[in-house]
Parts: sequence; C-alpha cells; structure tokens
Amino acid sequence: MTDGVSPWAEVLYAIIGLGLVVYAVTGGADLGAGLLSLFAHGPRKADQERAVRRAIAPIWEANHVWLIFVIVLLFSGFPQAFAALGVALHVPIALALVGIVFRGAAYVFHAYGIQTAEARAGWARVFGWASVLTPLALGAVVAGISSGDVRVSAAGVTTGFLAGWTTPFALAVGLFALALFALLAAVYLTAETSGALSDDFRRLAVVFELVAGACALATFLLAGRYAPALFENLRSSAWTWPIQGATAAAAAGTLGCLAARAVRLARLTAALQVTLVMFGWGLALRGHFILPDVSLATAASHPEVLPALVIAVVAGSLVLVPALAYLFWIFKREDDASYTGDHSDRS
Repeated sequence: MTDGVSPWAEVLYAIIGLGLVVYAVTGGADLGAGLLSLFAHGPRKADQERAVRRAIAPIWEANHVWLIFVIVLLFSGFPQAFAALGVALHVPIALALVGIVFRGAAYVFHAYGIQTAEARAGWARVFGWASVLTPLALGAVVAGISSGDVRVSAAGVTTGFLAGWTTPFALAVGLFALALFALLAAVYLTAETSGALSDDFRRLAVVFELVAGACALATFLLAGRYAPALFENLRSSAWTWPIQGATAAAAAGTLGCLAARAVRLARLTAALQVTLVMFGWGLALRGHFILPDVSLATAASHPEVLPALVIAVVAGSLVLVPALAYLFWIFKREDDASYTGDHSDRS
C-alpha cells in the first residue's frame, strides 16, 4: 500500500491497469490486423486481406469497450488526472480517436458498402493506415505520461501541448506498440487459418517478434535521456530484471512455438509477452498517472466515490465478462473450420 493513499484508490488504479492490458491484447490485435491487411503481399494477398476481415468481423467493435471502460473509470475516480491528461496530451489523444473512428468507418464502408472495387480498395487503405496511426498515437500518450516533461501544478498543466510526446523516445514507444500489436495479430491469425495461408502469417509473426525486440531495446536506451524518472525506476527496482527476463522468455517461447507450429500455445505466449510489457510499465510509474506530478495521492476523487466505483465495476463485470466471453465463443468456437482462403467469403 502506498503511504497516504486509500486502498480503494489503489484497487481502482489496478483495475484501470487491468483494463489497459485487456485492451492491448484484444483491441491491440485488431489494430495490428489492420497493419497486416495494409501490407498484405504475395500470391495470397487477397486471401490474407479476407482472413483479416473474417477474423475481426465479429469483435472489432466489442474490443474497444475496454478503452471506454478505462476512460470512464479515469474521469470518475481520478478527475484531476483525467483533466491533466486531456489538456497536456490532447493532440495525440485526438489523433488516436481520429484513427479509431476512421478505421471503423472504413471497415464498414469496405465490408458492407455497395461500391466499385476501386472505391472499396480505397476504404481498405484508409482502414490500414488508420490502424497504423492509432498505435503510434497511443504510444505517444504513453511516452508523454512517462517522460517527466509534462508538468502539472495546482493551477493545472504548466507545460506546452508538445511536451513529452514529440521526442525520439515517443516515436520508439509508438513503433514498439505497433510492432507488438502486429505480432499479436499475426500470431492469432496463424492459429485461425491453415495451410499456406497460416504459414504466411506465421512468417510475419516471426518478423514482428524480432522487430518488437529491437523496438524494446531502442525504447529502453532512449528512456535514459528522454524519460529519466521512468528509466531510474526501471534501473533501480528489484522487480525490473525478473519481469524483463519473463518477457524475454515469453518472446522466446512464442518464437519456439511458431517454429514448432504449436500455434495455439503461441497465442498464449504472445499475449503473456504483451501483458508483461504493460505490467512492467505500470510498475515503473510507481502509482503515478503522469510522472512526476500526478499521483494517486493527488488525483483521487472524493473518498466516498471510490468504494462505490469499485463495487459498480465488480457488479458490472458479472454481466460484461460473461457476455463478451459468450460473444467470443460463438464466433471463435472450436468446431469452426480454419480459414484457408475461400474466395466466397466477402465480409
């Protein structure tokens, strides 16, 4: 427990972190699928694009509920943090929202619009590039939170609108997020397809695993200059190297499973890898929403609000989680045949 902080605030902070993790491994994979669709290539290019659309069709809207969940908890439980984030980082936040909106609209117009093939191809490109923009913008938000450049006083945000998210570190974090999301999408699609099409996605998963490793190293090295408080928290903490080791082991496990074609197990190791990355970042913040000025102690709502929020979340989860699990089961159940590239599938 953090000194001077209500345990209810810490529980709510942890729930927000859990919501971000779930969004990363579900909605992040959907965003990564857009990147795979954009750069589909080779003799099975059309089949790769159809496989992407088929995989995300049932759940591409549902996964964004986790982002909404996080935002609602943030402004309800920690209004000072919500206000500071909304002011200091409104540009990358707005860019992320623009990407999400354009991505969704483009997907619908492409999948269900009665248009020419040329127009549908244009919407497919919008879908792909919007799927690239959103992770980059979300990574910039993460970098801004972590950089220490965003300063907040009792009067509000005191730094400019470009502070913290326009550095090489921010670009590295955005590319790292994009690579992890593309990795998740490629691994998931490897498991949901078969034959030569599955091998295409398996090779892409290996490539993006290696790219993610390079981006992770670049992010860590750049943090020393552009996010010194975060870097010091990482360097001095006793849990840093165990978590880094576990993350590396999960990455190696994903590569090993892909090489052995144990693709269902690879889905678990890839999701674990992303979860550990998020967990390590959350611990490095050490109870802050924005380093170094906005912490749990300064951002929490009125004490009577916090327990009510936690109880509401638990009660709501009893409805939400089974409903989402049922949705996934309906569309991803085991008796569905793996997709091999049937050209009759247009959606």
